[in-house]
Amino acid sequence: MRDKSKKVMVVGSFVMDLIVTTERFPERGETVLGKTFSSAPGGKGANQAVQMSKLGLDVHFFGKLGDDDFGKILLQSAKNSGVNVDRVMTDGTFSSVGNVQIEKSSGGTENRIIVVPGANMEIRSEDVAFLEEDIPNYDLLVQQQEIPLEINRQIRHYANEAGVPVLLNPAPGYKLQDEDFASIDYLVPNETELLLQCGETKTQLEHYEEAEYFARKLLAKGCRNVIVTLGSQGSLWVTEEESIYKEAVPDIKVLDPTAAGDSFIGALSYALLHDFNKADSLAFANVVGGITVSKMGAQTSLCDKASIIQWMKENNQDALAKQLEA
Repeated sequence: MRDKSKKVMVVGSFVMDLIVTTERFPERGETVLGKTFSSAPGGKGANQAVQMSKLGLDVHFFGKLGDDDFGKILLQSAKNSGVNVDRVMTDGTFSSVGNVQIEKSSGGTENRIIVVPGANMEIRSEDVAFLEEDIPNYDLLVQQQEIPLEINRQIRHYANEAGVPVLLNPAPGYKLQDEDFASIDYLVPNETELLLQCGETKTQLEHYEEAEYFARKLLAKGCRNVIVTLGSQGSLWVTEEESIYKEAVPDIKVLDPTAAGDSFIGALSYALLHDFNKADSLAFANVVGGITVSKMGAQTSLCDKASIIQWMKENNQDALAKQLEA
């Protein structure tokens, strides 16, 4: 059942993912034989919107597509998942595509993704002007960074003026300006994106406790909550007053990491709008992200609420299941 009292605006990207699996990533100048090929609707914005809709939120999406076959598939996938796509626009360029390479070896599963932005980067200021009047109708604004930075800033300004909370997933990683952080209520980076926003050259953390140190640097710039996804280490929520860590779900067999962060953010958005405490919010989002990596594809790996509740009951997560059923 869709909860019409919880309304989310997602402004972001559509991407058609073209996915290959291989036993080893190629070195520079090298060609390797792959194992499988598939395609799946994706894009950080669309993935997050679909996950929220599958959880029962009333989700409205704004983005831009090319007038091509991929665009039609991407739009229909979001629509079939219950996302309101009335505001989605098309133009004469091509719909965005993502080249997803997945390495499956004895050492584990890794992925590399190249996104060709296409229509995602053709969003103009006048395209989103309607949100100045429309944004007060929403309980949460969710953004990523696969559309122009100035467009995200414009929409954040509208949300800030209307008192609507802003959640930003700073992916793909480009560095925000210091003044951007004060406009963000919930910043949700992975460890690489966290380090980038702090001006660090390294791309990995040695331990989750390091994430708190860097998250506090961003809090000092005006961001109110920093929630860090740490892959197999779990996730961390840092505010000025506290730091809460939750381990990842154990014994998850990783088939495809694509959209794990997006499903985490979809679940986190649900938790925020249903007044979960911080620890339960992280635990719930960790579960949803964990289920996602155990399936192939982007939107094809996203689960509805009933499936998530069933998984929780089968995996000793009864308390969370009851909260989700409430």
